[in-house]
Amino acid sequence: MDGMGSVRHSELGAFLRSRRERIRPADVGLPHGPRRRVPGLRRDEVAQLAGASVDYYNELERGAGSQPSEQMIAALARALRLSADERDYLYHLADRPVPAHGGSASHVHPGMLDLLGRVASTPAQVITDLHVTLVQNPPAVALLGDHSGFRGARASFIHRWFTEPGTRALYPEADHAGQSRVLVADLRAAAARRDARDTEAGSMISTLLNVSAEFAALWADHDVAVRRDDRKRINHPGLGLVEVNCLNLFSEDGRQRLLWFTPAVGTGSGDLLDLLSVLGTQEVPGPGR
Repeated sequence: MDGMGSVRHSELGAFLRSRRERIRPADVGLPHGPRRRVPGLRRDEVAQLAGASVDYYNELERGAGSQPSEQMIAALARALRLSADERDYLYHLADRPVPAHGGSASHVHPGMLDLLGRVASTPAQVITDLHVTLVQNPPAVALLGDHSGFRGARASFIHRWFTEPGTRALYPEADHAGQSRVLVADLRAAAARRDARDTEAGSMISTLLNVSAEFAALWADHDVAVRRDDRKRINHPGLGLVEVNCLNLFSEDGRQRLLWFTPAVGTGSGDLLDLLSVLGTQEVPGPGR
């Protein structure tokens, strides 16, 4: 579809504008400023939050732009703090299929996004119960790499851990066995919490049982434990070995968790984490790599 002149896409523009105007700058961590003439956010602020150009976003609100991608719709839903119902409606207006829960375009709970914005200087990210990264703040990208480009089964860190050896470079080899065991136990707990009709977790488990002997052996142990708090050693290409405490805050249904990383006491990792903004994003195995 080249244009957005239809009634539905005009409604999309009106809907975006209505959601933009209801948000206070402070809600998304922006200063109010003394000369603000519009209610809510400005168009350029929404564009910045969604990772879009200002011109492109302006065209969307006018109903004159090209059809937004599913990734852009997800980014706009997060930028505008849409509820799950509003997010689904936005996909409908954009003529895009509503993504299944648990994938990389899943709706992020607005409360999780609010908390993520309040820990701007601490590495933090929101993931699903199947370890699909939904959104990261800049320090998390700098520490762990950008996880936004993974799609399909590869969106899950658990899937990549057992199918793509390069994923394990993030951790020292001595920690791999423990990491594998913890991930499998956490996956079993996630599968147990889901509805019996849910096929997403079952499909992941079936695939991993077929392709990974290590996963199959660990799954046969029947360990089950939600990963709540953990201490990690992370191999960073610029900083070296960084030791952090990984803390979790869970949504009410357990399907999403906010992870944030604090320096392990007595390791000097606090000074290393302070350097993340200087070093920028590290490279991780991604699509096509």
